[in-house]
Amino acid sequence: MAGARKAAAKRPAGAAAKRIASAAAGVGADPGAVDPDSHDLIRVHGARVNNLKDVSIEIPKRRLTVFTGVSGSGKSSLVFDTIAAESQRLINETYSAFVQGFMPSLARPEVDVLEGLTTAIIVDQQRLGSDPRSTVGTATDANAMLRILFSRLGRPFGGSPNAFSFNVPSVRASGAITVERGNKKTVRASFSRTGGMCPRCEGRGSVSDIDLTQLYDDSKSLAEGAFTIPGWKSDSFWTVRVYAESGLLDPGKPIRRFTKKEMQDFLYHEPVKVKVDGVNLTYEGLIPKIQKSFLSKDKEAMQPHIREFVERAVTFTTCPECEGTRLTAAARASKIGGVGIADACAMQISDLAEWVAGLEEPSVAPLLAALRRTLDSFVEIGLGYLALDRPSGTLSGGEAQRVKMIRHLGSSLTDTTYVFDEPTIGLHPHDVQRMNGLLLRLRNKGNTVLVVEHKPETIVIADHVVDLGPGAGTAGGTVCFEGSVEGLRKAGTVTGRHFDDRAAVKGSVRTPSGKLAVRGASANNLRDVDVDFPLGVLVVVTGVAGSGKSSLVHGSLVKGGGVVSVDQGAIKGSRRSNPATYTGLLEPIRKAFAKANGVKPALFSANSEGACPNCNGAGVVFTDLAMMAGVASTCEECEGRRFDASVLEYRFGGRDISEVLGMPVSEALEFFGAGEARTPAAHTILGRLADVGLGYVTLGQPLTTLSGGERQRLKLATHLGEKGGVYVLDEPTTGLHLADVEQLLGLLDRLVDSGKSVIVVEHHQAVMAHADWIVDLGPGAGHDGGRVVFEGTPAELVAARSTVTGEHLAAYVGV
Repeated sequence: MAGARKAAAKRPAGAAAKRIASAAAGVGADPGAVDPDSHDLIRVHGARVNNLKDVSIEIPKRRLTVFTGVSGSGKSSLVFDTIAAESQRLINETYSAFVQGFMPSLARPEVDVLEGLTTAIIVDQQRLGSDPRSTVGTATDANAMLRILFSRLGRPFGGSPNAFSFNVPSVRASGAITVERGNKKTVRASFSRTGGMCPRCEGRGSVSDIDLTQLYDDSKSLAEGAFTIPGWKSDSFWTVRVYAESGLLDPGKPIRRFTKKEMQDFLYHEPVKVKVDGVNLTYEGLIPKIQKSFLSKDKEAMQPHIREFVERAVTFTTCPECEGTRLTAAARASKIGGVGIADACAMQISDLAEWVAGLEEPSVAPLLAALRRTLDSFVEIGLGYLALDRPSGTLSGGEAQRVKMIRHLGSSLTDTTYVFDEPTIGLHPHDVQRMNGLLLRLRNKGNTVLVVEHKPETIVIADHVVDLGPGAGTAGGTVCFEGSVEGLRKAGTVTGRHFDDRAAVKGSVRTPSGKLAVRGASANNLRDVDVDFPLGVLVVVTGVAGSGKSSLVHGSLVKGGGVVSVDQGAIKGSRRSNPATYTGLLEPIRKAFAKANGVKPALFSANSEGACPNCNGAGVVFTDLAMMAGVASTCEECEGRRFDASVLEYRFGGRDISEVLGMPVSEALEFFGAGEARTPAAHTILGRLADVGLGYVTLGQPLTTLSGGERQRLKLATHLGEKGGVYVLDEPTTGLHLADVEQLLGLLDRLVDSGKSVIVVEHHQAVMAHADWIVDLGPGAGHDGGRVVFEGTPAELVAARSTVTGEHLAAYVGV
């Protein structure tokens, strides 16, 4: 054996290389073999997901490809729902059937051929977990590393890493256990785990005080419907009846006449099993039930009417025991160089990175190096103004997407496909260049980068551009152009025509009708800001990301009456939700059908009595295939129309309900505007949908099939119906194509001309140039911002060029 090894070692070093070269040249190789270097394209043939019309395209690998087109043209359907979805499905199939049973089932996209796929990493705009205990630190593993650091270096010693976690409660137990070994014997045993969760606020940092008068009317009895909690109806089996029929309370006695014991049982009783109509249910006091039902959830993720109830009924104050840090006294007492873990998490991340860089301890050198990399990535990506204790539910969509990017910046992976959904959302023009650099860095490491984007500043760095359209919805779904950026500029597509559009600064601005004064604003990083917002005009609040714009507008303005706020929160909905149900349009339509035919309105809802009995109003029948993806097939009974056949016999204006829900908004606007089908309430809502540019969307189109830009405009259309004199819009250009921005500016003008005051938080230069008044915050982010650095007209801002915004706006308008 030793001789063989020596002989092998003496062979020429190039022998193996020659064998490989000869094989590559075809010597002794399979004639049908494919050149391994030929797999340099992602090939898509016959894609038909959502509105795609047999799209066939070849995308170069290891290049930066930008997908653009008007909102709703099919960009996300091609990139996310076809390419990325199939990549994830194929990866999932490599696991055993047992493991796949615990993973989400993904159906194969409707496409004929998909070749050349690599592992896809999706970095989308989905908000991070909105649990009250989820923070920037817990979402990025920075907290986990800090906990280990303090458990090793903190003095006095606080315990294991769990002792510094506000998600881990302290546990103690003792008792007798039986040891089954030889002669059985019973021994005493105890168990303890030291956690860092503050016992008073349970790691939330705030405690709540409930106003009982908002929960019930104490002059009424339970039988008379005393509860005033949303959704708690007198016939509700799981809520009201469990109190009325528990046997613990007198349902006929007014609550104000309850005895002390009855009041204790009513408000604070421990969970106990009771029988209601022969069914075992759990009875517990009203206060703990409200805390579990409402207060354990993030307020921002609640439905508007539930959030309004919580804000009215519950007062949140900083926990007096932990002072808002969420941690126990022992966890707060352990420090490194005078800094506790609560202090570290409260620091601005750029400052925390400097503090960690100054720590030198050989015993934890690898941990410190990893923590430094993570914190430096925050700064590099433009999020150095955040703090690790910032609740993740308060991050904007753009911030959430950049937080997800952090774990990929230092990755050693190559030949991976990164998929981004408008990564420049929420970024000031000053920050867009930094994001462009990060995208190019991922590409330069040998990765394929696919970006859905509208901003020319990012499209211009692409190696390859795919423009979808020509229109939105059914008018889109085809590839109008693919090639270089220069080729796009010369193409006659909507994107090509608008690519170099530049809005001009207004020559004359509107005269304010009054002012809205804000004094001493100090929320988050604001530094006692005093500012006057002129009324009756279009005001744009701008500044670099993290300068305090949202803190000023939402923290100071959206408090008084008459203010309508439209934030960036994504609208939620299932396949059963559609524009008609979301906007309230279905209600007047159902009533009109019912009145014309002399039947109940409930018959004209696919989620109620009128639903097809075979598919329960879904329009499709789902077949569960265990760990394999379920199959959805069109219902044979209703042929996808969702309604029972008897309901479709009723007509209004010559159409049945399924035909009405199949109309585009523009057609429905005419249908309900005149003739026998004239319905003013429906016509008003349809007018708002048309105003925001959704005339092509059908009334019954599932919300799950709408693009991000379409959802944003649907939300805006809904809020336009609210009564108020001041409209506050947070980045309304999110998800909008260059051509759509023009339509939005027209809508904002119509609002102002109708006597409204419009205040817009925005980075888009076209909106800034179109404003009557600009409030610019800065000069930097975090503690480097929080001040008003400019107030005046766009022309004055361009002329002065005294701020970062002024410089970029001047460059945009070509001054």
